[in-house]
Amino acid sequence: MKRVALIGPESTGKSTLCHLLAERYDTVWVPEYSRDYIGNLHRPYTKDDVLHCIREQIILEKEFITKANQIIFTDNEAINGKVWMLDKYGECPDWIEKEIATNKYDLYLLTSPDIPFVKDAVRENEMRRLYFFDWYKKILDDNSFNYKIINGMKEDRFNLAKEAVDKLLMSKE
Repeated sequence: MKRVALIGPESTGKSTLCHLLAERYDTVWVPEYSRDYIGNLHRPYTKDDVLHCIREQIILEKEFITKANQIIFTDNEAINGKVWMLDKYGECPDWIEKEIATNKYDLYLLTSPDIPFVKDAVRENEMRRLYFFDWYKKILDDNSFNYKIINGMKEDRFNLAKEAVDKLLMSKE
């Protein structure tokens, strides 16, 4: 089973791309747990809420992987949780670092903030998207993770992602 994580700043097309890729490869994709959870809180979220979201995202992927066909796409993962914790609270529990190191994906698709921002109830960093993009890229580079930058408009993004996924599926590893 190949695992592909979409990672990137808010409003860079991760969910849309997950959906399109899952359709293309006749498989499932793991939605972003925190989007619904935080969106339905009706109060400001806390550090405990963020940690809950990270744990639940990991559990959700394990549930979805049983339904996957050769490959699975996930709209969120532990690197996002690490960055969220460090940016918002200045700390990141060791278990998140361990999750990143021991549960790495076969491919990360890093979505660029080169498309218009779409405001919604849970997005809060419109002016910091490039900052977060660079932070995610540094983590991927520092860990020597296999990744591809996804940029351009919708069709270009999909084609870049598809090329990277096709290459992954053709590899022997």
